[in-house]
Amino acid sequence: MVSLIDVPGAVVDDRGLRHVGSPVAEQRRLASGSALAPLGDRRVISVGGEDRRSWLDSLSSQALTHLAPGVSTELLILDPQGRVEHAASVVDDGETTWLLVDATDAGALATWLTRMRFRLRVEVRDRSDDLVVVGGTRAAVEALRAVAPVWVDPWPAVSPGGWAYARVEPHPGAERDWAEAIVDAEEFAGVLDGAVRGEIALAGLDAVDALRVAAWRPRVGVDADERLLPHEMDWLRTAVHLSKGCYRGQETVAKVHNLGHPPRRVVALQLDGSDNVLPARGDAVRAGDTVIGAITSVAVHHEEGPIALALVKRTAPEGVPLVVDTADGPLAAAAETVVPADAGATASIPRMPRLGRRRAAE
Repeated sequence: MVSLIDVPGAVVDDRGLRHVGSPVAEQRRLASGSALAPLGDRRVISVGGEDRRSWLDSLSSQALTHLAPGVSTELLILDPQGRVEHAASVVDDGETTWLLVDATDAGALATWLTRMRFRLRVEVRDRSDDLVVVGGTRAAVEALRAVAPVWVDPWPAVSPGGWAYARVEPHPGAERDWAEAIVDAEEFAGVLDGAVRGEIALAGLDAVDALRVAAWRPRVGVDADERLLPHEMDWLRTAVHLSKGCYRGQETVAKVHNLGHPPRRVVALQLDGSDNVLPARGDAVRAGDTVIGAITSVAVHHEEGPIALALVKRTAPEGVPLVVDTADGPLAAAAETVVPADAGATASIPRMPRLGRRRAAE
């Protein structure tokens, strides 16, 4: 049987197909709809049963009880303090709710969901062994024989009940056309066979990551740490419904959004590419001698060059040159604000007059 390593020029690692010789050219083909990307770093969980949507609604940040078949959305599973534990892309076909998740998160999420079933009519199955996720433009992946409705990424549009913090217009992801299809082993083998014969162009994960980072699109398997609040990555846009019923972590989500500010905020970095040095995830970001945050995602974009996302302190200065401390030495960077320092505090709270002033007026 044909495999990824049989594709001419393929470079494969434990994540999957990294590239087929030219990540920059693959980005252009992927964005134009002339290539498909086997997403070896994505997995599939199916949730069946009559109670599946209301059950997922009660557990997650997204309103899913009345999710219509074929409509794409995403959810977050938060801990009691509102920190992100899991994330999933969501689409329902009328009988099954399909969750597309990062490979590093799939096992833990499937296990947690199984433990939370109680007596409800739901069935959770990890389909990582028999189903594959393929990405590309919507038109490109809809041409595949998928086993479920194609998930169309809602980012960066503001979903019902969501909220946008980034104030840049147009948003860098506004023109991004991205979708993911779930296919079985036979269909995926056909894709690989076409690629070996030169009939189908493939793109690797390096190209996928570059288009994602340029769109400021967060991923739980890359951009999240144990402290991440959804507000910090502007994730209220697509993954959080602010007026739905109760769920774990909701109190923190509401309190930070209405009364406070997220303690950190994501920024987009344009990196100095003159020395062909790229930072790694976790590398420190400095303003002068002060460490203000750390890198979460890095890529080389076909138009923008080396770019990154970083989480920095809310109080980090804006409009100043930054430095990233890499293994090969300091790297100059310029930041663009994604989540502003004043994000949150959206509630209009009436202020009571001070008692002394009121008496003086009388």
